[in-house]
Amino acid sequence: MAHTMIDVAKLARVSPATVSRVLSKSPYISAETASRVMAAVEELRYHRNVHARRLAIGKSDLFGLVISEIVNPFFSEIIRGFQSAAWDRGFDVLLLNTEYNEKRTAAVVRKLIENDVRGVAIITSSMDDKVIASLTQEGIGVVLCNLSPVGRLTSNIRIDYERGIDQAIEHVASLGHRRAAVISGPPTIKTAARIQQALVEGLKQRSLDPNPVTYSTYHFDAAASAVQLILAAKERPTVIFCGSDLIAMGAMLALESEGIDVPEDISVVGIDDIPFASLTRPPLTTIGVPRERLGVTAFEALDKMLKLKRHKGAEYVLETELVIRKSTGPHTQTGQRKKKKAANRGKVKDRPGPGES
Repeated sequence: MAHTMIDVAKLARVSPATVSRVLSKSPYISAETASRVMAAVEELRYHRNVHARRLAIGKSDLFGLVISEIVNPFFSEIIRGFQSAAWDRGFDVLLLNTEYNEKRTAAVVRKLIENDVRGVAIITSSMDDKVIASLTQEGIGVVLCNLSPVGRLTSNIRIDYERGIDQAIEHVASLGHRRAAVISGPPTIKTAARIQQALVEGLKQRSLDPNPVTYSTYHFDAAASAVQLILAAKERPTVIFCGSDLIAMGAMLALESEGIDVPEDISVVGIDDIPFASLTRPPLTTIGVPRERLGVTAFEALDKMLKLKRHKGAEYVLETELVIRKSTGPHTQTGQRKKKKAANRGKVKDRPGPGES
């Protein structure tokens, strides 16, 4: 037999309203009372009827989180941060991804409206202003990432990529590099275009005029064609800045297949500091983005905005930080590298074999 909230209240010797507040993680309930209620919930194996609750209070306990690609490791910590913050306050999360596809994006928006979400964090550049307006017109709060100015029911989280990019450029300049190349993300994605602009302008300011500037999708094996363009340049760069860690990892693999050593021949810098960045060979120097903090901030921004009488949005800023690993090293002259490699080959050749003295 399915038990009701009234059954839980009787067993815990409290009112049904108190049971509701405990299950909603209200901060105004004593620890002793909350413990007694949760013991009763466990004993009776009580589960809330979400649909009945929605009808009773006129709103859902659901928040939406929209990302670009579920398979991209960039998003895993964002999901964890957002979901943890929501669950800590008694809310559930509807996770959806757009795959950078307009039809799928339209279906995602319909799903959010149909499920009557309270608010949604959109951590993707694949939504235009009209799509966002269709959500706010339904009274759904929206938090964006690097996309839009704030307003009623709209907040924005700006990732300060420029800070980490400046640190990265200073780092390679201090290592003696004077020729750079850039492999940007897709030019149709707003964040990718912003990162590319920051890289190009920052490199020019430090006389590291980038050439060539190429593009890649955010897939591990997509950077190979960009690397071929870079290697064909009249003056080969000694450092490559990439628009994401996945692009950087693909570039390192393509360089290795061409017999080019990282960082002895060409240094590589990524952006994001995904979990795999420290596991590459060599470990990747990258610009760290606080992704779990981004997820937590996105939920907190929604929660705060929806509690305000006028639902006024706000701007939030998250800083990036350079993480130095082994994929960047001092620039050495080509002739010096060749002599060193030839010397190393000679040492291996001249080494006595078994039984020789």
